[in-house]
Amino acid sequence: MDFEFLGNRPGKSVILQTNVFTNGLGGREQKFSLWFDPGADFHYYKLLWNDYQVVFFVDDTPIRVYKNNIIRGVGYPTHTLQVITSFWDGSSWATDGGKTKVNYSNAPFHASFQDFNIDGCISMPNSPNKDCASQKYWWNNKKYWQLNPQQLKSLEDVRKKYMKYDYCTDKSRYPTPRPECSEK
Repeated sequence: MDFEFLGNRPGKSVILQTNVFTNGLGGREQKFSLWFDPGADFHYYKLLWNDYQVVFFVDDTPIRVYKNNIIRGVGYPTHTLQVITSFWDGSSWATDGGKTKVNYSNAPFHASFQDFNIDGCISMPNSPNKDCASQKYWWNNKKYWQLNPQQLKSLEDVRKKYMKYDYCTDKSRYPTPRPECSEK
């Protein structure tokens, strides 16, 4: 699961791209125009991942939900998660559709983190921990199986106002919608 900050130009909002990978394949991008400058102050970017859903949050506001629909043949993240932070040059496509290139004269580039926290269940790549789905972990409590009404309203508002791209509606890329898109 990815949070990716796509390049910006002065005076334009930063685009946050999310992606979900299942069985090693992504291609489930959604892009949001952020309603703040992420470089001006610290913000919270969170993932809630349990057997029912993956929820992407920005400052406690849900921006994306990916439901577990394995029963319908839809892939769902099951591999161990790792946290990686990197800078990479996406100039060919990321900023203004590839029109704006990285200005390397601004290097070195830095990222800062504060209040960094991970709650998780320890599991090894080829040896899943069956205990990870137990109720002893807060994220498996029934209240985290779906969004509450206030969260659903916030999700709807953010998506209406700030969503710029959804792979589920990209007919040129996916003439036949992916199965997880049918419930949207």
